[in-house]
Amino acid sequence: MLRTKRLILDKPTESDFNRFYEIQSDPQTNLFNPAGPMDLAKAKKVFEEMINQWKGPGYSAWIIREIDNPDQVIGVGGLSDRLYGEEVKLNLGYRFDAKSWGKGYATELSFAAIEFGFDQLNTEEIFAIVRPGHLASIKVLEKCEMVLFDKLNDVEGQAESLVYKITKPDYLAKLR
Repeated sequence: MLRTKRLILDKPTESDFNRFYEIQSDPQTNLFNPAGPMDLAKAKKVFEEMINQWKGPGYSAWIIREIDNPDQVIGVGGLSDRLYGEEVKLNLGYRFDAKSWGKGYATELSFAAIEFGFDQLNTEEIFAIVRPGHLASIKVLEKCEMVLFDKLNDVEGQAESLVYKITKPDYLAKLR
């Protein structure tokens, strides 16, 4: 478990699934997700993969709660392996309940995930994919010193996704 100033970041447990599904199946939280809201079968598969990734490589998305309200899951996010074309990259991603938007939680989570990736996982680079119209998430990534690195044609028939990146040397330079 990790704590930030306002958030608890914890490994998912079976008891978190219902809330995970509520967030992932909400059309409002999927406005920029070309796949749209998750159905129950997809949510179960993704949730099981998250749990298994924590058992395997030892990292995946966290279940996110507010320190002031630890019984309520407000989101899911962190680092996980993701296929970028033909390559697997360490990817930063998140999804928050719409009631939690506008509070800076995505930025707070992202800073914590980046620190975890470089300090605990000793990775050399972290990536994030964002849809070009998702200005709030672009702003979060830029606040975290991630830079536009590339574009990825990952959704057939739609504009290319933007690929952001931060390297360990850039991260360490920002700490000085």
